Amino acid sequence: MNRKQHVLVVGGGITGLTVAYYIQKQMKEEELPLTITLAEKSERLGGKIQTERHDGFVIEKGPDSFLARKPAIIDLSLELGLEEKMVGTNPAAKKNFILHRNQLHLMPPGLILGIPTQMAPFVKTGLISPLGKVRAAMDLVIPARKEESDESLGGFLQRRLGREVAENIAEPLLSGIYAGDTQALSLSATFPQFQAIERKYGSIIKGMLFSRKAGGAAPLPKLNLPPAVKNSMFLSYQGGLETLVDSLQEAMTDVNILTNHGVKSITSQGRHYQVEMENGKLMEVDSVVLAAPAYAAMHMLRDLEEISALAETRYVSVANVVMAFERKDIQHPLDASGFVVPHKEGKNITASTWTSSKWPLTTPDNKVLIRSYVGHSRNQTFKQYTDEELVDRVSKDLRDIMGLDAKPIFSRVTRWHESMPQYRVGHLERLQKVRKELKMKRPGIFLAGAGYEGVGIPDCIQQGKNAARWAVQYLSAQKENVTV
Repeated sequence: MNRKQHVLVVGGGITGLTVAYYIQKQMKEEELPLTITLAEKSERLGGKIQTERHDGFVIEKGPDSFLARKPAIIDLSLELGLEEKMVGTNPAAKKNFILHRNQLHLMPPGLILGIPTQMAPFVKTGLISPLGKVRAAMDLVIPARKEESDESLGGFLQRRLGREVAENIAEPLLSGIYAGDTQALSLSATFPQFQAIERKYGSIIKGMLFSRKAGGAAPLPKLNLPPAVKNSMFLSYQGGLETLVDSLQEAMTDVNILTNHGVKSITSQGRHYQVEMENGKLMEVDSVVLAAPAYAAMHMLRDLEEISALAETRYVSVANVVMAFERKDIQHPLDASGFVVPHKEGKNITASTWTSSKWPLTTPDNKVLIRSYVGHSRNQTFKQYTDEELVDRVSKDLRDIMGLDAKPIFSRVTRWHESMPQYRVGHLERLQKVRKELKMKRPGIFLAGAGYEGVGIPDCIQQGKNAARWAVQYLSAQKENVTV
């Protein structure tokens, strides 16, 4: 009697949910006899996607949006019937500020990922000195790097645009995605398009300018989306990002979901794998998708030689502080999405989103919601503060930067311990070695998630979709090779 093949997905964040969803979809479409189990260590699904709804406020405790130009999440949203629930940012709050010498400066129009593509606004900005602007213009004549090996993101930016542009504009914009030090982050793993542009055009400014004119900024796919959404760079859902998590969970009717089930180890048992849970339970499976942090995956597969390379993907902790106010108590116009803070400014916060301006549907009338971010790979001191101390320090920064003296209606502190993976130089080469060893010594075990090939929600969804396809292909091949 043949046993149904069993695939285990480890991790119930957005990557793991996507893996399970797409395995189930393929199982139904191809009528495959599979058992699908998803094991999540904590008591809830969704990972860092967590939405709180309180007195008419919609409070994101993790990410607050996703990039609209990446099709993986658009496709998934359409499959789940969420197109009418998508919302874009407020078109009246398109501006952003950068803190420089304790003053908020308008981000120059025409910046793409921190790279200037409109010269007039860049020349006028007070963020860069005259000499710094001349140095940035040298990008147009500096020869392209001949070596094809990986380099640091910060090293690339300084080499092409000079120290001022790198530190005052690009670094706070780009490192905010990873809460990391651009001098240590891998260019190949974070922004490989920069390498490709330099090789093609010999200049990052020229290449980004041509890309922009040619529509190379990857516009939204031509989909049947609400008009307000089509022109928005960032999207969310009515009721918050947890809408996506809830919809995925509702759709997974043929998936055995186990919360409070952490995985301790995965060992080879012939053609199968024995999975030991932290609660002592054992499970025999045929394939495993590890949608868990890199350090957790390394621990589960600690008997492999190359798996130790995952230790190079260090994780840093971050936190965010949300505060609600009465609009009448705030003098600032709040006519933008918020501001970012370069590391050298010496503030506790790395950025602040004026949520009620950027996402009006999140906040009741006559109220204000502000979310500030804390934590960077070069500054983890916030971990020693109590929640009350953290609110006080963030409040001081907002007072110094915005003149915000109002007392909040309420505040929320959310801490994410070891949550932001750092793709250090050489990341992709190390990942390739690990995957090669898995293919040879642990076939049927796959890696996916923020620790590997992109930290954004769309990146994780794409990785989950790919891993689901790999797992089903592996199981199908295994079944064909079995002699009944």
